[in-house]
Amino acid sequence: MTAPQPPTGRAPGRLGIGIIGAGRVGAVLGSALRAAGHAIVGVSAVSEESRDRAAIMLPDVPILPIPDIVERAELVVIATPDDAIKPLVDGLATTGAWQTGQIVLHVSGAHGLDVLDAARGEGALVLAVHPVMTFTGTSLDIARLEGVPFAVTAPSAFLPIAQALVVEMGGEPVVIADEQRAAYHAALAHASNHLVTLLAQADELLKAAGVEAPGTLIRHLVDASVDGALRRSADGADPIGALTGPVSRGDVGTVASHLVEIGRVSARDGHPDLIDSYRVLAQATADRAHRARRITEVQYGQLQAFLTAPSKTSKNREEDDQ
Repeated sequence: MTAPQPPTGRAPGRLGIGIIGAGRVGAVLGSALRAAGHAIVGVSAVSEESRDRAAIMLPDVPILPIPDIVERAELVVIATPDDAIKPLVDGLATTGAWQTGQIVLHVSGAHGLDVLDAARGEGALVLAVHPVMTFTGTSLDIARLEGVPFAVTAPSAFLPIAQALVVEMGGEPVVIADEQRAAYHAALAHASNHLVTLLAQADELLKAAGVEAPGTLIRHLVDASVDGALRRSADGADPIGALTGPVSRGDVGTVASHLVEIGRVSARDGHPDLIDSYRVLAQATADRAHRARRITEVQYGQLQAFLTAPSKTSKNREEDDQ
C-alpha cells in the first residue's frame, strides 16, 4: 500500500492528519497542527467527555473508527494511554492497515520507537514526540505550547520531520536518543510527580503544626528553591549550589529534632512515608552537599549517623530521660 494523496487544493507540505485519542493531549496537539495549516481528517473519541472535547477543540472534524482514520491519514498521531499504544499498533498491523510512507507518531514520554515496530515493519515512518507540559485539554493549552520543550526521537533520516512538526506547534524540539527515553521519562516523573508527593507530606506536617493554609505559608519558599535550582541548571551549574537549610549547614541537632517530630507525626497518623521520605531525601541531600564540599567530613559523618539510626519519637526520648 502507498500513503494516501493529500486532498486537492491543500498547500504544499501540508499533511492530512488523523488523531487517535481525543484526550487532553491529542485534542490540543490536533488543534495546534490544524492551526499550522494541516488538515485533520478524522479523530477517534469513545467517551462522551472525549467526544465533547473533540467537538470543541476540533470542530467539523469527523469522529471516525480508528481503521478509517489510519486509511485516510498521511500522519497518524497516537495519543492513547501508554499501555494501549503497542497493542493498538500491533492490532492494526495484523489487518494490513499501516501504509508504506505513512508517518506514525506517538506522544508518550515513557516509550521510544519500539512500540511502533509493527507499523515500521509495514513501511511506516515512526516518530516519538512528547510535550513536556501538563494539559487541561482546553484552548488555553494552545498558547501554553509556545516555547515548550518537546522530546523528539526518530531515526536520523526522519528526525527533521519530527522537529518541524514541533516547531509548527510552537514548541522547542529536544532530541532524545531512543535508548534513553526511559531515563528521560524517569527524570521527569521524579521531578514532577514526586515533588507533588513531597509537598503533600509537607502539607500534612504543617497541618499537624496547626497551620490552616500550608500552601500559603510555603509557596514563596518552594518557588524560590525551585527557581534557584533551575536557574543554576540552565546555566550549566550544579543545582545543589542553590541548597539551603540544616543539612547544607551541617546542623546535626536540627536534623535530629526533625527526625523526632516527624517520627511522632508519622506514628500518630499512621503515615510511615513521612519519616521514610525525610530520611532518604536528607541522606541524598547530605551526600550531594558533602560531594560539593558544602559540609565537612565530620558533619557528614554525624548526619549519616542520625539519619541511619532507628528513629525515636518524643515518647521514646521521654522514656530515655527517666
